[in-house]
Amino acid sequence: MKNKRNSKVSDKINKVLEVPREISSEEPKITIIGFDEMLIENYKGILEYEEFYIKVSTSIGNVNINGFNLSLEQVTEDDISVKGTIESFDIDRILDDGKE
Repeated sequence: MKNKRNSKVSDKINKVLEVPREISSEEPKITIIGFDEMLIENYKGILEYEEFYIKVSTSIGNVNINGFNLSLEQVTEDDISVKGTIESFDIDRILDDGKE
């Protein structure tokens, strides 16, 4: 019960201060720049990495990126940048009850 209360207070403070959700939570932010760059913030890990396919784990599910000449240009503790010809991407969502 105490965690819910702290979470609600924290949510209210963040709303008043206009703190973006991706900063105040573990939710990922995915930015696509054209067809050749994708930035994923708040990721958990890299699950698969090939020249044509990259699978990245996030708190809401796995992000699957398909394309050609894909490479990891920037990898930090908080974000990852994928460059190459991005053909498509999808998200295997994790449902609220923890099941995929």
